[in-house]
Amino acid sequence: MVGGLFNKLASKSLKVAGKWQQQQLRRLNIHEYQGADLMSKFGINVPKGVAVASVEEVRKAIQTTFPNEKELVVKSQILAGGRGLGKFTSGLQGKMLGQTLVTKQTGPQGKVVSKLIIACREGGTSIEDLAEKFPDMIIKVPIDVFKGITDKDAAKVVDGLAPKVADRNASIEQVKKLYNLFRESDCTQLEINPIAETSDNKLVAADAKLNFDDNAAFRQKEIFALRDPTQEDPREVAAAKADLNYIGLDGEIGCMVNGAGLAMATMDIIKLHGGTPANFLDVGGNASEGQAKIEQVVEAFKILTSDDKVKAILVNIFGGIMKCDVIASGIVNAAKHVSLHRFRYWYPLSYPF
Repeated sequence: MVGGLFNKLASKSLKVAGKWQQQQLRRLNIHEYQGADLMSKFGINVPKGVAVASVEEVRKAIQTTFPNEKELVVKSQILAGGRGLGKFTSGLQGKMLGQTLVTKQTGPQGKVVSKLIIACREGGTSIEDLAEKFPDMIIKVPIDVFKGITDKDAAKVVDGLAPKVADRNASIEQVKKLYNLFRESDCTQLEINPIAETSDNKLVAADAKLNFDDNAAFRQKEIFALRDPTQEDPREVAAAKADLNYIGLDGEIGCMVNGAGLAMATMDIIKLHGGTPANFLDVGGNASEGQAKIEQVVEAFKILTSDDKVKAILVNIFGGIMKCDVIASGIVNAAKHVSLHRFRYWYPLSYPF
């Protein structure tokens, strides 16, 4: 198996004032079946499978795609790992569509299964447990980003995997194609777990987890069209529509700040004095002015107040890049549209520049 074969964004937490705090990473995450489609376009071997979203589509897939198969595998599709060891909140194991699946990566709230994959007989294992118990089994091969992957680099990966029947030269080419996919598609992570050997001497990517850099959305339009907002934090979806830079955290003090540096410093100050920031929210500078900015601030407050854990909201605006009266007008309008009854005291901060 290859776990986290190429991964340049492994952290799942944010360091605030010297302490780690859980956060949602800002990156595009796609479903396994979508990743398999993308890999096949790069010449990577993947299992034969089909995505279905209803019982009728299951019947059709069995009749048209797998008419001669006696045994099939059905896999839930949610944007989280650990599905093989997950549990459905209903307690049922046979009915997947429409059920909430809880894994160690979803949190106790779980995620609703809206799609399934019907595929051939292959499954996965927990690479995290393997890495913890047997760290020497994880093969790490540094690659010069200017030269790209070489045959020697790919051979180190293949030799580390030590395939028993797969053709070595063909396997080296598969590793090189995986790297090309990673680079050309602006991936932040490309994880194959497990990778399988077939009776016809091939390596097959039996499972995949791919993430993509949000900064590359302008040149990866086809990939970013695969985004499934039903599997994402609804606050981050709403923020993206309002052109807000928002990342949800697990604290109780909501923050609305302009400028990424000031936002980070504000979170540090909150943490330094014993509080916990509930979010990173940067309303930006002069990207939009007047009524558009006021409406943006209103949307920001809607997002902040949608989090039941938030007990206070701190607004910290630097007047050098944003007019404070515009932000103030946005706050006044927000009070008319958003219930603020649980916030009794206001301590505005401003910089009179």
